[in-house]
Amino acid sequence: MTKIKGFSKLNKEARVDWVISNYLQDPKKSLRLLKSYWHSDDDVQKLHDEFVENTITNFFMPFGVAPNFLINGKDYCLPLVTEESSVVAAMSKAARFWSERGGFHSQVISTIKTGHVHFLWHGKEKELLSHFFEKIKPLFFSQTEHLTKNMVARGGGIVDVLLVDRSHLEPGYYQLKATFETCDSMGANFINSLLEEFIRIFLAEAEKSLDLIPNKIEIIMGILSNYTPDCLVRCEATCPVSYLPHDKNISSAQFAAKFLKAIRIAEIEPYRAVTHNKGIMNGVDALVIATGNDFRAIEAGVHAFAAKTGTYSSLSHAEINDDNFRFYMDIPLALGTIGGLTTLHPMAKFSLQLLGKPDARTLMMIIAAAGVSQNFSAIRSLITTGIQKGHMKMHLLNILNQLGASDLEKEKIIALFKNKVPSHSAVVKAFEEMKEGMQP
Repeated sequence: MTKIKGFSKLNKEARVDWVISNYLQDPKKSLRLLKSYWHSDDDVQKLHDEFVENTITNFFMPFGVAPNFLINGKDYCLPLVTEESSVVAAMSKAARFWSERGGFHSQVISTIKTGHVHFLWHGKEKELLSHFFEKIKPLFFSQTEHLTKNMVARGGGIVDVLLVDRSHLEPGYYQLKATFETCDSMGANFINSLLEEFIRIFLAEAEKSLDLIPNKIEIIMGILSNYTPDCLVRCEATCPVSYLPHDKNISSAQFAAKFLKAIRIAEIEPYRAVTHNKGIMNGVDALVIATGNDFRAIEAGVHAFAAKTGTYSSLSHAEINDDNFRFYMDIPLALGTIGGLTTLHPMAKFSLQLLGKPDARTLMMIIAAAGVSQNFSAIRSLITTGIQKGHMKMHLLNILNQLGASDLEKEKIIALFKNKVPSHSAVVKAFEEMKEGMQP
């Protein structure tokens, strides 16, 4: 097995040479490929190289935009980073549809984030630990003012610190559960720094109070949680049932009835709910990535929220009251518009400028609308034409590019499938027949 010490200390060219010489069979072709993705501006490339360790090149993703989003009465053009066919088109279609029916309406319900100090204490008199905690609780605020000063000035800081007994789940297991308001920053570094200070304070005070709390406290870890059910935003779209889509095959009332049934299936059937929510996240993640936020943290928190009742279920819901259709979703979104890549990555900064430089609360409301729009389009397709018609139309170019089709060949194949759903095998067959027909 090929091994190396000190790889991270090599410069980029040396790292590239080592990777190519040890793992790839065509060194010249591989080197050309890697270098073709380097940015032509050395300063920009250096910035990208320093985002993570051991970089050898960049990995491009399409950056598209979805216009016509009317959110809380304001027009937006959404920046979206995604490689999945039809996502941008589907969101744009839904945005246009709802912009003519009042748009999307979002509201932030709460913006609280949570972190824990996980520790063990095996004392039998639990009230001793409780009394000790209440005695030192003010110190978690007073002795961390050097860390919270700037955040407090912006309206944030530590909200509360609680002692939580989890010993019924694991012998001796307790938590310091701390809640925070981090304003326009996602706040991960802020929260984790405070939790480490809480550990220092907790242990120092325990050493001073052996008469009050004789059993030793063993710290396991201190870390923020990406489960953020109290950092929540709601988005909805409403209109009279008669304003819903209709054609010769389905009336607006039938569309509404099937739509509600599709939502209900996602609410009660986890197999459907996972795919249903994945569609929502197609829109959410694309905008989260474009703005330099952590899509992995968002994904983890959202899916945990979808299972908060003990059964994985739909994030979105629908209802009809007094002949008025309402489609809505509550979703946890812990976001930032300052700090991290949001102000470091050039395209993340561009994305936030495109959105009008929103604060974190506004960005929550925009991203929630992105999720609702994608979900509406997906369900609309599923209950009418089927998901493959639009998806495969968008995927057609990917297939043709894989086949190495020329521009003229692409044009002819696209025209051939203008009025029918293009399966992968059908496209390959049509392309091969075209190539054979062009042979001399």
